[in-house]
Order: sequence, then C-alpha cells, then structure tokens
Amino acid sequence: MVDSVNPLLVQSTLPYQLPPFAEIRDEHYAPALESGMREQLAEVAALLADTAPATFQNTMIPLERSGQTLHRALQVFENKASNDSNAVTEALEEQFAPLLAAHRDAITLNPALFARIAAVHVQLDSLGLDAESHFLVERYHTEFTLAGAGLSDDDKARLRDYNQRLSTLTTRFEKNLLADTNELAVLINDVAELDGLAPAEISAAAAAAQERGLSGGYLIPLVLPTAQPTLEALTNRAVRERVMTASRARGIRGGANDNCELVLEITRLRAERARLLGFANHAAAVTADETAKSPEAVATMLGRLAPAAARNARAEQAELQAHVAGTGESFELAAWDWAFYAEKVRVATFDIDTAAMREYFELEKVLHDGVFHAATLLYGITFVERADLVGWHPDTRVFEVSNEDGTPLGLYLIDPYTRDSKRGGAWMNSLVSQSTLLQTPTIVTNSMNVQKPGVGAPTLLSFDEVNTLFHEFGHALHGLFAQVTYPKFAGTNVHRDFVEFPSQVNEMWMLWPEVLANYATHYLTGEPLPQQLVDSLQASTTFNEGFATSEYLAAALLDQAWHRRGADADAAAPVTDVAEFEASALAAVGLDNPVVPTRYSSTYFAHTFASGYDAGYYSYIWSEVLDADTVAWFTENGGLTRANGDRFRHRLLAVGGSCDPLAAYRDFAGRDADIQPLLDRRGLN
Repeated sequence: MVDSVNPLLVQSTLPYQLPPFAEIRDEHYAPALESGMREQLAEVAALLADTAPATFQNTMIPLERSGQTLHRALQVFENKASNDSNAVTEALEEQFAPLLAAHRDAITLNPALFARIAAVHVQLDSLGLDAESHFLVERYHTEFTLAGAGLSDDDKARLRDYNQRLSTLTTRFEKNLLADTNELAVLINDVAELDGLAPAEISAAAAAAQERGLSGGYLIPLVLPTAQPTLEALTNRAVRERVMTASRARGIRGGANDNCELVLEITRLRAERARLLGFANHAAAVTADETAKSPEAVATMLGRLAPAAARNARAEQAELQAHVAGTGESFELAAWDWAFYAEKVRVATFDIDTAAMREYFELEKVLHDGVFHAATLLYGITFVERADLVGWHPDTRVFEVSNEDGTPLGLYLIDPYTRDSKRGGAWMNSLVSQSTLLQTPTIVTNSMNVQKPGVGAPTLLSFDEVNTLFHEFGHALHGLFAQVTYPKFAGTNVHRDFVEFPSQVNEMWMLWPEVLANYATHYLTGEPLPQQLVDSLQASTTFNEGFATSEYLAAALLDQAWHRRGADADAAAPVTDVAEFEASALAAVGLDNPVVPTRYSSTYFAHTFASGYDAGYYSYIWSEVLDADTVAWFTENGGLTRANGDRFRHRLLAVGGSCDPLAAYRDFAGRDADIQPLLDRRGLN
C-alpha cells in the first residue's frame, strides 16, 4: 500500500511545487522511488494496451506524461545525495543504481513500445505536426535506436547486464571519491604555515577543522580539480607540496576508496557495450548523438589546439623558472609551484594580485549586485529572497524570479558552501522543469564548494569562484528561460556538447564594466575595485592560458583515450595499470609535462567516471567555440542591452532542447560560429 504521508508521492502544494524539504526524511526515498517505477511501468503498459494504430496522440503524448512520480522523487533524492549525503543515502544510491538502470531499460528496450514509436516515425512527414512535436518523434526514435531497442532478445539481456553493472560501478566511484577527498584534507597545526592566505581564508580553515573536532588546527579541504585554490597564495613550499600531493593521491592509495580497478572495469564494460550496440568504441557511441557526430571530429579539433597550448605552457614555464631564479632560489619548478609563481609574474607584469582581489568579491555583493544585476539589465528579470521557503540544508537560500512585467518565472536556489557531505565541484540542477504539457513551473539550483568562513566573517570569493558563480548561473538561466511543451526538452535537456555554451556565455558579464563596477567594491570600505586593476584584468586575459588550456585539453584527451579503446583491442592487450595508461595517453598528445598536470587524473575524474561526461569532457571547449563567437556577436552589436538579451533568450535559451541546437544558434547569430574568437581568447593563433 502506498504511504499517503510520504511527501514525495504527491505534488507539492508549496509555491512553484517546491519540494517540502522540511518534511522529507531519509525513509521516504526508497518507497517513493519504488512506487514511481511501478507507476511508470503501469503507464507504459496502459499505452501499449491501446489496440488502435499508433499515433502521435496515443503514443508520444502518454509516453511524455509517464513517470511524473518517479521524476519528482528522483530529482529530490539525487539532489540530496549530491549536496548533503549520509550513510543512508549512500547505501540507497548503491541499492537503486542498478534498479533504476533496469527500469530505464525496461522502457527503452521494450519491443512493442519501439514498434509504436517507429510506426509514428514512418508517417512523420504526413502528420502535420508542429516543429517541436516533429522533433520529439525524431528524438525518441533516435534515442531508442542508439540505446539498443533493435537488438535481439539475447543481446538485450546482455545490454541490461552492462547497464546495471555500470550504474553500480559509477555510483561506487563517486562514493569512494567523496570519502577519499574528505580523508585527504590537509591538516595544518601551526598557523605560521598558512602564511600568504588572507585572514578570511585562515578563519575558514579553522572553522573547517573545528567542524571535524580538530580544535586548534587548520584544515584545507580539497576541491575537485588537481589544482587547489590555496596553492597560489601559500608561501611555504613544503605545505604547497603537501596540498598538491594530497590532491593527486585521491583514488590511488589502495584500500576501500581506491578507484583504479573501477576505472579499468568501467572502461572495459563501456567498450563491450559499445561493440554490442554496433560501435567501434564508447566514444563513437556517445558522439553519434552529439553535435560532434564522431570521435574523429573531436580528435581533429583537440589535436589542432593541443600543440599550441603545450608550446605556450612551455614558454610560460620558462618565464616562471626565470622568476624563481631571480629570487635567488635554485629549485626546479614543480606542479605545486606553478600557481604561486604565476601570481608573482602576474603581479610583476600586470600589477595585479588576484589573491588581494578577494576583498572586493564578497559573496552577497557578487550575487545580488553582480550575477542578479547583469541578468536584470540583460533580460529584465528580478529576484526576491523568500525566507519563508526552505531548501535541503540551512545554507540553501531561495529566490523567487519574475519577468519584467511581474509575471512569475520560477525559483532559484543556491547552496554555496563546501561540507564533507557534499560532492566536489560546482553544478546546476533542476528540481522542477517547465512543461506546458504537464503544466509544471521551474525550479533551478546552483551548488558550489566555497569554504565557509568563521562566524561573523565575510565570505570572500576568489576570482575563479566569482567566474564559477557566473558560469553556473548561466546554466540556471537556461533552465529558467526554456519554454517548451514537452518535458523531454525542458531546460538544459540538450546535447551534452552544447549544454555548456549558455553557461560559458554568461561568464562574459563578470568583467563587463557596467556589471563589474556595480559589485566589485571593498567589503569594508565600499571603495570600488581600482580602475588600474580593472585595466590590468582586461590586459591579462591571455595570461597563463597555455597552462589553463593544456591542463583542460589533457583531461579531455585522457577521457577520449580511455573511451576510444575498442573491446577487441582491450581483449587483446588489456590495460592493467591506470597510471601507466594515463602517462602514455598524455605523452602521445604532447601534454605529459609534469609541471602542468592534467586537470583531473583518472581516479578522481568524476566527470567521466561518475557524472555523465564520459567521452564528452571535450564538450567544454567544443561549446566554447560558440561561446567565444557569441561574445564577439554581443560586442559587435552593442553589448549588454535588453534587445540583445531578449534575442539571446528567445531564440536560443527559450527553445531548450526542442530543436537542433546548431540551427538555434544560426537563428540567433544569423550564421554558423567561427573558431577564430576562441583561438584569439586562448592565445592559440
């Protein structure tokens, strides 16, 4: 019997259908997920019981309406597991990962359902559907085909086994990574060893230690990438080495949290699944349904950029080494020295100290007077905090978003602070996705991992954290603005190698003069960020880009190397050593510089082994071609204006995934994107 008091089993009566987080308990998740799966399978069975010939109305519409309970419960559960996990949710993740994979397969591999979709697809051009409905049929037919709907029964059984095993392994990878990241946080007992950090950063380290019961100590938590934000300021070289060593040790120390065997097993199973589906490798299976279309196209683009990036990084390395020598030191530059000496060279070259700029980037000002202000200028939308609505954690804040005419747009929730129960990185999610068919509103979220300061101290952001907030808010805008009929196309449900594009575009407003002047003021004096610093920021846009591009491309190419291995090649010469394979892959593309480590090593590469970017980490720079071209378009057409904002909103963001993304881009820009602005931006000419 369905538990009538389970808040996940009924539509929320709160504004915008905000989940009633104050009422949701750990024991609600399992019965809600189980009930949701049963309900959706019953809905599909009812669809298939219709004996009338398949039509758009009796096949596609009920399919789109199905699974609402499951979707509601799953969105809340996954949000909880990502932002505030505990032993119960971790166990539920492992328990339900294979069950949810089996549930998805029960739908996508159902031969009767595929036959109905195929029947509608055959007559598609004669149905007189509107463009979005036409595209819906195309997407379902493509996705079911690529998912294996046409396989034999025996092959479908093998496919189901692969999918369930992979869901379990990727869940375990992320669980191990979170545990190891927490264990490897660097404890400092002598505050003198934190020389170089700002008082607010030291306060945050003391608070982090206190939270773990390490009274009197200072804890430096690790963020997801290899590079750690404290490395640019810590003057003690031995401490910098400790931080970098801890970062790179994640998942490779043996024991319960070691991810090496998981990496090998995941890549092997993905290769075998790809062969079963008729593809040469997993990268081919993934890109077949992306804008890139093939791993060869990805390799061509990344291969064009990698040599120039590596060359630029070597030149930057020589400059940093010369700076070290100029200080009277004789050591050879190491990976843990790069950020520190890059800042020294940046200061010397451009008279700009990004660490000192923290005092001009106070979280409240950045959020309200920067991120929200830019959105108001560009799109006319406004934000009002709703203290009467609660999120999943006391640090979560809720804002109501309205259009310029006062009509409601949705809710925006932000959870900025790091904690042991939160996975690394920063991300956007949707709790409720807009759909005209389902008459659902929009609730989007942003999560970050900013270190929380001590009581009474301000939250001062680094330059990179400000950029991250603008980036993630770009995803949130994409989710808020999408106006579609079908839930399949809601918000950011677009091709993986297109989804980063709107978020990257939103980064441009961070340094836009009209926006920067409004938020970048000293947290104590209210003085604006000095114009000299603003000018220096603009002048230094390509500084250290050799390093930044190289570390990113190393990760993107490593992802491709793992996933371009076919099952036959793996069987003939299986990979047995993760570190050895990684070193060989990076050497093959000329990005094996030990002073410029890959942004993510395999054992903590959550994007590719746990977060859905497998064979797709190239997406960031693939999308950046569109992003850089869009920045050029805005600049050429008057910049931050309501007319430009409305054009970008309605022609590109509002369509969600309801049409071909490159067609949407052409509709917005009036042409295809040009790669030249990207090459200029990254100094790769």
